Amino acid sequence: MKSLQDLTLFIHTARLGSLSACARRMDLTPAAVSAAIKRLEAELGYALFVRTTRSIRLTAEGERFLGAVTEGVGLIEQAARPGRSRGEGLSGTLQLSIPSALGRERLLGALDRFMEDNPQLELSLSLTDRISDGFNQPVDLALRYGDAAASGLISLPVVPDNRRILVASPHYLERQGRPRSPQALLEHQCLCFVLGDRQYDLWRFWVEGRLHQVRVSGRRRCDDGALVQQWAREGRGIAYKSALDVKGDLDRGTLVAVAPDWLGEPAPLSLLVTDRHRLTPAVRALHRLFRAELT
Repeated sequence: MKSLQDLTLFIHTARLGSLSACARRMDLTPAAVSAAIKRLEAELGYALFVRTTRSIRLTAEGERFLGAVTEGVGLIEQAARPGRSRGEGLSGTLQLSIPSALGRERLLGALDRFMEDNPQLELSLSLTDRISDGFNQPVDLALRYGDAAASGLISLPVVPDNRRILVASPHYLERQGRPRSPQALLEHQCLCFVLGDRQYDLWRFWVEGRLHQVRVSGRRRCDDGALVQQWAREGRGIAYKSALDVKGDLDRGTLVAVAPDWLGEPAPLSLLVTDRHRLTPAVRALHRLFRAELT
């Protein structure tokens, strides 16, 4: 193999899903990146990528090779840096996706401190409520609510006992009053979250051990959880949010729990990783940070 750089270019190309994106990241030409990949493939004796005119993706052999070399290359690069001893800091690139409201309301400050404590780390952050598959998008790990087993990814629990909670602004409740039963939500403006072509308007609660399901409605809906929360703060209606998202607003009094005796739906939070080979020291440290910040 010509150099460590060939391996580095392979890793970046695999993560970014594009020769040109890798070239921009490394300040090279696409032709130089392509030549490095071809050198690796010639030495290994098999193809690392399937190439089409519009995309590039890893072969099965490429996936295995990526898992085998990623952590080792990171350790070599860290050891080669002058003035930094083994274990003195974390290095590499974290390509992370976080739900919009959770990131803005709870985690951006903690991530800033984490990056300051680890100056050799790079962070590529996506604040979105859409599910990233770690293949078509350049994301290695994602914080996500819901059933982690259904994702098919490696799951690291962060807040497994988190639930959803009904919230509204004090001003809205002064004007409209509190719903006395789940069915009474039909008389209120409910702020619904939308993901793709699915609208999350079937709200479930347990009241005195009995399950209630209500198909709510309202004049506002959005695919950005942070905006739904902002609308609730502004008195636009009632939102059904993760308790983690709204903790700051509840503490400040800008939002209040509408029906604290109703038990909301489970919303366990997990850190999802695309494969075990990406459970690097930096990822494990980030997992510890999230647990400390949110529990």
